[in-house]
Amino acid sequence: RLSRRVGVRLVPALAEERSREVLRQLRVDWPAGSGGSALSDAVLALKRALARSPCATACEPGPGTGALPEDVICKVRLKSFVEQQGLVGYDPNLDALLVTEGKLRSLAELQQAVLQCTVSNPAPLPASHFPDIGGPCSVVHVVSCEEEFQQQQLDLLWRILDPGAHTALQKHLVCGPVKVKNLSSPIGADQYFQLRKRQMYEASVMKYGELAQDEAWTEVIDTLTAAAIRFEMLSTAHRSQITLDLEDNSISTKGTKSGAFVMYNCARLATLFNTFQRAVEQGTYPPLPPASELNFSCLREEGEWLLLFNHLLPFPEVLQQAAQLRPATKGIRITANTETVCKFLIQLSMDFSSYYNRVHVLGEPFPHLFDQMFARLQLLGAVRDVFHSALATLHLPPLRQI
Repeated sequence: RLSRRVGVRLVPALAEERSREVLRQLRVDWPAGSGGSALSDAVLALKRALARSPCATACEPGPGTGALPEDVICKVRLKSFVEQQGLVGYDPNLDALLVTEGKLRSLAELQQAVLQCTVSNPAPLPASHFPDIGGPCSVVHVVSCEEEFQQQQLDLLWRILDPGAHTALQKHLVCGPVKVKNLSSPIGADQYFQLRKRQMYEASVMKYGELAQDEAWTEVIDTLTAAAIRFEMLSTAHRSQITLDLEDNSISTKGTKSGAFVMYNCARLATLFNTFQRAVEQGTYPPLPPASELNFSCLREEGEWLLLFNHLLPFPEVLQQAAQLRPATKGIRITANTETVCKFLIQLSMDFSSYYNRVHVLGEPFPHLFDQMFARLQLLGAVRDVFHSALATLHLPPLRQI
């Protein structure tokens, strides 16, 4: 979805160096074919399968239609195949498809990508672990609403030419459009990323001054930028339209609705535990005892109970809601509730920030204060673990310092 939404063409133009760099910086690991002779061999194999397929026929121009394009190989009857196989959920307007070299190349790349995923998992789990989609190697077509029809054509062509196990696991995740406010000309993925990175750098300089210009901040700025873009894209249900505001004031390290805010609070927790560990090493505090030895009745702040009941306890349910790719019907469409994790992290950050601003966790090194301090550290350690686990579902590393 990230790749589609910011204008990166996935197949076959993913080989473009700029697109690859944007995906790398966004930490998006998108499968792709290897190209070269292996891809050429795969295309030839598809042509042989096409020649044997009963669904394929030689195509001749109809009356008044003019000459066919030179790269058309044959015609495949998609509608009759859908009816014969009893497939549901496909566009009723799908009829005959003119198969070209370009379509076969796209299909060959898709096959190679699936093969690479299968090889990288030599001991797959049984299909019973994947009841919603059907098996351990599932193909999810992440496609814009404008391209859904063409992607269904590719799906069916694959089913016709390669009736193996993998083609039965195809599903379609359809994304709504992305609109940009006050934009005079289109913007590409690389331009969008560089714009957000510059804005994040400038916002960090405003907040942290000359510190943000140090070379050590490069990784921090990259992580904050990736987080800002991911939250900007994934906080909205994938079926809905996203409207981007590319003005300079649309990125801020202070706003409570952004990925940067989440990463900032993750870093605050890391700093808290680093400070505590250094104090233990210096002999200021004793080490944190096991949870079984702590007195949790010391936790009397309302914010502590909010963190427990609103975030720690419901977190497994949040993950379940976000991760399930349940088809709404027996058709081909699925949904992915990425917005569930984003909204959860933002609310967790707001509640943690409010609590942390009010409560002094590391108090004076007096023995009679240790019970409360240890109970709070144990609670916040669990909060930190939830931050890390939720960020991992978005493929974002936790920010450990600012």
